[in-house]
Amino acid sequence: MLVTKVSFHLPISKKAPVFSRYAFPPSCRHFTSTPTPRYPTSPASHFKGTKHFLTLRDFTPVQILHLIRRSLELKQQITAERAGQALSPLAKGEIAPLASKTLGMIFSKKSTRTRVSAEAGWAYYGGSTMYLGKDDIQLSGGEALRDTSVVISSMVDCLLARVGEHEEVETLAQYSSVPVINALTAKYHPLQALADIMTLYELYLPDALSHKSSPSSTSLPLPLLPKLNIAWVGDGNNIIHSLLVTLPRLGANVSVATPKGYDCAPDVVEYAEEHATGGDERGEISFTRDPEVAVKDADVIVTDTWVSMGQEKEKAKRLAEFKGYQVTEAMAKGAKPDWKFMHCLPRKPEEVDDDVFYNPERSVVFQEAENRKYTVMAVYEMLMLWAKDAPVGK
Repeated sequence: MLVTKVSFHLPISKKAPVFSRYAFPPSCRHFTSTPTPRYPTSPASHFKGTKHFLTLRDFTPVQILHLIRRSLELKQQITAERAGQALSPLAKGEIAPLASKTLGMIFSKKSTRTRVSAEAGWAYYGGSTMYLGKDDIQLSGGEALRDTSVVISSMVDCLLARVGEHEEVETLAQYSSVPVINALTAKYHPLQALADIMTLYELYLPDALSHKSSPSSTSLPLPLLPKLNIAWVGDGNNIIHSLLVTLPRLGANVSVATPKGYDCAPDVVEYAEEHATGGDERGEISFTRDPEVAVKDADVIVTDTWVSMGQEKEKAKRLAEFKGYQVTEAMAKGAKPDWKFMHCLPRKPEEVDDDVFYNPERSVVFQEAENRKYTVMAVYEMLMLWAKDAPVGK
């Protein structure tokens, strides 16, 4: 695929649609403007054979940065549309790339951001969505995941699954005839991690889309992150797992504070340590029991719920064991003066106090939440368009 240059300040006309910088496959190129090469290779050439999106461990830094770049472009485009500076392709009557395509959404756990972003993002491309809650289909009646995957994938064009154990989404992917997207498992939440990384680019490399690559990274679609210090304070859960397997490979340092008994999974730590080699292009990682140690010199402090769905019976025990982990200005006194706060939501006051959570100088949680839409849209393009357009032999 080729890259399309976009200018939002120019008048919009049929001759200059601004939907995408990256051309779609031939059947969908009604959306594109005159292609202008920008990089020696297109996104498609990096995603040949990619069928599923289960964990960011499966993707190289170059692939991840293509997804982040596309997410930033989509936000730029849709923001222009909302401001009246551009028309959406559908508003102009153009053919949508996912018209007549259906997204099956298997949700065994309820959600706000994941559901809204997934449905809104798919609809933008002209497709339809089918929400399949745990009580809507026979999974709740004991039907095997294998059988469910075979049947549903024979009737839809893509599956997005928010389930329990990671093995569940792996089983769905194994027996599905269409792409499967992990919308959350107990081990990984890659869509949230993409939104977090996109937010970091907006905060610390706001001109990333126009940045010229350095000689050491000429093949990268975006520059690597600066040497940020990202501090995690909380449970060793799916969010920090996803950040650990990704951020050090993009150049950021990660320090993790968890109470005893709430450590990250050993295989995740092993993978992160293997890739967190430091130097100019890799970050470093560290682990501690002391939140104040983790947040020392932090640029960003991140936390999440201490009591995930299905753990409600453990609430009293967990609250006692997470004492001292609430993010406050006092706890973060050793962080950098301009530190930012992130949380995937929904938030509870015991995790972070109001003075931090609602402080616009600190908290970027709602920006982070909005970015869930653009990052899942980039994943849709990757699986439904780029991966299918990759030329043989490239």
